[in-house]
Amino acid sequence: MEIQVQKGQKIDITKNHGEIKNLSVEMYWKVISQENSSDFEIDSAAFLLDSSGKTTKDEDFIFYNNPLGGEDSVLHNSNPHKADAKEQLKIKLEKLPKNVEKIAFTLTINNGEERSQSFKQVRGLTLHILNEDTGEKILTYAINEVFSVETAIVVAEIYLYKGEWKFNAIASGFSGGLAALCKNFGIQVEEEKVEKINLSKINLLKKKVMVILEKKKLTGVLARVALVLDISGSMHGCYKRGTVQNVLDRITAVAAKFDDDGNLDMWMFDHRFHRLPLVNENNYENYIHREILDKSKKGVFKGKIFGANDEPPVMRDVIHYYTKENKSQYPTFVVFISDGGVSKNSEIKKIMIEASQYSIFWQFVGIGNANYGILEKLDSMPGRVVDNANFFSLDDVDKISDEDLYDRLLTEFPAWLKEARIKKIL
Repeated sequence: MEIQVQKGQKIDITKNHGEIKNLSVEMYWKVISQENSSDFEIDSAAFLLDSSGKTTKDEDFIFYNNPLGGEDSVLHNSNPHKADAKEQLKIKLEKLPKNVEKIAFTLTINNGEERSQSFKQVRGLTLHILNEDTGEKILTYAINEVFSVETAIVVAEIYLYKGEWKFNAIASGFSGGLAALCKNFGIQVEEEKVEKINLSKINLLKKKVMVILEKKKLTGVLARVALVLDISGSMHGCYKRGTVQNVLDRITAVAAKFDDDGNLDMWMFDHRFHRLPLVNENNYENYIHREILDKSKKGVFKGKIFGANDEPPVMRDVIHYYTKENKSQYPTFVVFISDGGVSKNSEIKKIMIEASQYSIFWQFVGIGNANYGILEKLDSMPGRVVDNANFFSLDDVDKISDEDLYDRLLTEFPAWLKEARIKKIL
């Protein structure tokens, strides 16, 4: 039977509830402010804590930029596909590392202080815990406190007691947003960056990029990095849900560790293409809304976006930019995102054959299950000076771990570098 929990209560979760192996923690809220509501961003997170109440490593901080942690025992899901549910955390209790004795669940307002936003403008804060295997709701914690200036909340925690998991209703508010929470739980945040927590977020990703660069023997290699985004009509949901911003965040970390100047060059395309402002550690946060969605509403792109897709024009512009306008001694690594509908196979094939003479490597990534046309046949495409491209598709890019994504992105790039040097392309 579901239990209604009040602040300060401690409730058994696994004891007297049968065998529970997997939990689902769901978060709900509603922004009531009419002012600045469009850019009101609330994020959930989990901190995996030891007996001292601290994390033992940065990866114990599970959030949208590090969605899988605790040896794959905790998954953050910012798109749970449940009515009214904002975000979800799934926990495999038996897979948790032995040192984890407590998990704290938190909510933060992104850049709340800068935007004059706080939890005073939020109502209906509710946390549910369910048996993930049966769907049975174990407890509900509705927070009735009215906050004022707080931009972060420790909502609740689960903790081990005599071998069983219990729930503790906390609802403790913090000023200082995510930076304050990180310090509270032992995540190190550089003092000069405490007000720009976006930099410390990306530090987690940069560490993961570095691991893969070392694995691929790419440390010390410098390259220009570009991201080309499909903004055709079928991609609209991915933009609105934040999936594309999530991709951008992760690729920004690649540029930060890999690129010759730390900047990520940007293009988007539907039946036209547009060059976009550079992305780096200082401006990547909320980039998709700021530079694409908001500017589209204002007519900056001279016409509505989310039209039909047409890859060849943007591919030619990328080649022109790196071979004519902005030549460099460094190679170029292009990540090209598409959700399919590729139809101009012969034209794309011709472009890729021509591009094989240049120091540009193309990593195509398909999002979802769709018609990717010639992109799926890149490895066997004849007529090229070198194999200058790779392709893989993902059913759900939000669910792949950062490490797996970076490993797949950089799978064929080392071989291309070697072959390009032999053929004197580099």
